[in-house]
Amino acid sequence: MHLRPPSIDPGITSFIWAFLLALFVWGGLLAIGVSQGTALISALLAFGAMFLFIRLQGGDDPAR
Repeated sequence: MHLRPPSIDPGITSFIWAFLLALFVWGGLLAIGVSQGTALISALLAFGAMFLFIRLQGGDDPAR
């Protein structure tokens, strides 16, 4: 019997990566003394940009 991990949609993995990286950006901005509102807006914008980039450019290229 061959056990394989479940197949996860690329959109889900893109969301998880973007969310974790946005949390890192948010925490980093708070650590350097940026106000909470500015840090939140910046992290949300970073989340959107990273999600789109990872979703469109991430993953393996199909074999030709």
